[in-house]
Amino acid sequence: MEPIMVEEIRAELKRVLESRHFAKAKKRSRFLEFVCEQTLLGNAEKLSEYVIGMDVYERGPGFDPQDDAIVRVQACEIRKSLKEYYSEGGGGSALRIDLPAGHYVPVFARRPEGVASRWTALAAFLRRQALAIALAVACAVFAVLWIGARSHPSPPPQAVIPESAEWFWKPFLPPAPPPLVAIPNHPLLRAAHEGDSAATLGRSHLIPKDELPEFRDTIHFRELAGFHFVPSMTDFTSVGETLGLLDMLDFFGRAGQKLEVKPARLVDYDAIKRGNAVLLGGNQAWSGRIFLYTEGFWFHNGVITNKTPQPGEQPVYKPEFDAVTNSLRRDYALVLMLPNENRDQRILLIYGIYTQGSQAAIQYLTSPKHLEELRPRLAALSPDKRSLPRFFQVLLTATVENSVPGKVSFVSARAIPE
Repeated sequence: MEPIMVEEIRAELKRVLESRHFAKAKKRSRFLEFVCEQTLLGNAEKLSEYVIGMDVYERGPGFDPQDDAIVRVQACEIRKSLKEYYSEGGGGSALRIDLPAGHYVPVFARRPEGVASRWTALAAFLRRQALAIALAVACAVFAVLWIGARSHPSPPPQAVIPESAEWFWKPFLPPAPPPLVAIPNHPLLRAAHEGDSAATLGRSHLIPKDELPEFRDTIHFRELAGFHFVPSMTDFTSVGETLGLLDMLDFFGRAGQKLEVKPARLVDYDAIKRGNAVLLGGNQAWSGRIFLYTEGFWFHNGVITNKTPQPGEQPVYKPEFDAVTNSLRRDYALVLMLPNENRDQRILLIYGIYTQGSQAAIQYLTSPKHLEELRPRLAALSPDKRSLPRFFQVLLTATVENSVPGKVSFVSARAIPE
């Protein structure tokens, strides 16, 4: 039987969701779309009642599928709607999407002969012809290249990551497996902190902690005396971390390394300690308790404190704001390279006070030029002034204009004892 193309499945999913059985049922549509897309992305084995409840139905951290049957009930309704849709003809489609009872992984199958239209059959024929031609051309090209390679041995492969950057990222590059990258999740109304300006704090809205049990497991609940919420579309949106992630994908792609990316709410300490990991944004409640080095720089409650200031350093680093517009003008970020349970593996934390600081720090760490400048600064921390410490902290600062990070520069660093 002819294989089913991803494009065909997505087209059929679109038709199903636009049908009268799903068009007005937004949550059921979101449920079906979510499980289909995750399956197409290769994440079928991760689909569970808990994941669907958290992602589709926005249940809180205390969601217990045994007590809350929302996912099972909605799955039953989806199966019923799919059955009705296809019993009415399914729009003459050549495909069928099913959600087997007792499972949350959809099944995609071709419908019996005669159901598909002649145009679908013609398209399938043309695809087969195009595939055959493409294979023939590929074989011919491969033969030419193989003969040429035997006559002209290829030169040794060139390093795709400059040496000036490889020293920093080597533990994360092949042959090491893809590191896990966690994207932070923030409240829509963010909790104000000590790093905010007086003008920002003055327009905050207080909500007592006992009225927000959903946030009990967040770092905000632990650090803040009260929840003074301020609206924000630029500071705590994770936009900076997301844009920085694009730089990381490009950087690692040049080394032939993939990244495993997950939202922080689906990542726990056990997952982190199994291998190399990169934590972005600094808002995982458990990471602030486990992965830190308070003898040097310490990021907490919206500021970076400096326990042992060296000459020219400040005891506290706080963001700077425009006196007239109250817009962010300067941000800070803390970078920590720490050992994981296996000391050959690493935990890399990149924490901006605001999202702009995170973005600037990621850009700094994926820039060979900046890493070349950072290397001698770290070597200066070692007793022989030449060898690099394996574990360290780096404090960075960046200018901000119109909520976009500008020039990023080095402030100071600390070696973390082995």
